[in-house]
Amino acid sequence: MGFLRSQLLETRKLPYPSTPYAGQTIVITGSNTGLGKEAARHYARLGASRLILAVRNLEKGQAARKDIETTAAKGTVIDVWELDMAKYASVQAFAARVNVELSRVDIFHANAGVVCPKYSVTEGNETSVTINYVSTFLLAALVLPKLKATAAEFGTRPTLAITNSGAHEHTKFPHMSAAATTIKNGGASDGAILTAVNDQNFAGGAHWKEQYPVSKLLGVFAVRSIAKEHPADRYPVTVNMVSPGLCHSELSREAEGVQKVAFSIMKAAVARTTEEGSRTLVDAGVQGAKSHGQYLADCRIAQPSAVVLDNPGVQDRLWLELKAKLEAIQPGVTENF
Repeated sequence: MGFLRSQLLETRKLPYPSTPYAGQTIVITGSNTGLGKEAARHYARLGASRLILAVRNLEKGQAARKDIETTAAKGTVIDVWELDMAKYASVQAFAARVNVELSRVDIFHANAGVVCPKYSVTEGNETSVTINYVSTFLLAALVLPKLKATAAEFGTRPTLAITNSGAHEHTKFPHMSAAATTIKNGGASDGAILTAVNDQNFAGGAHWKEQYPVSKLLGVFAVRSIAKEHPADRYPVTVNMVSPGLCHSELSREAEGVQKVAFSIMKAAVARTTEEGSRTLVDAGVQGAKSHGQYLADCRIAQPSAVVLDNPGVQDRLWLELKAKLEAIQPGVTENF
């Protein structure tokens, strides 16, 4: 009932973006289509000085740029940069470009994500875990120095907003039990939860339908861990997460068969328009320090799932596992948090 109330009633209350963004530089990943593109359109319309569309396909990105420019304020510069979240090297190269080529970053939307129709492995993890979780927080760690530098130089409070999903509520996270069993039976404790999350026989088997919710649940734990380690009153950047609700977008473009049909029917019945969903992203960028570490839904601070609230120990354990994984990719990177 809460989901239906949000989709059918709260959608009408989502504020239409009106804040001016003159002088600001905004980066949006996954912005050649869907929510990212419509959020970019709002920022361009409202006069952002520079807008970076981070996309996997440059040709599609250029097409999106041309479309957005038709409604952009005079003087807004829109650039298209390549970013493939399925490749750590691409994430690192993109972040290096952000730190070198941009004089400031006021709002960074880590919006790129994927729903996978079947089990596959990318960069040593199940693909949705790589894209929605590991690469997302690798990117976050790598761009935070630029956001902190912006805060120091311009006396502002930049925002890193990570697009999450209400889908994280649709799992009881059975991987926790699998990890506990592994440790109890004498298995290695280091990385045990992520091992279970990536296991083909476990995550890719009976629990596959929970894999996308789990990939988003992991992100909720991570954002809360950043804020726990670095409270808002001692941190110059707001790091939050936002659920745009169920929207018409291309997130499920890889879905197949019954899954695709069922999702299409649900979207036809209750989904928000892409533009309506994009309002939640733009709102997350202006929520400020009060939203640091918080989960946002319907343009306000909301509570994440009971799994998150009831398992602080799991959150701490996952944070250690994530940092170890990020350090293996790029030593020293977690010091950026």
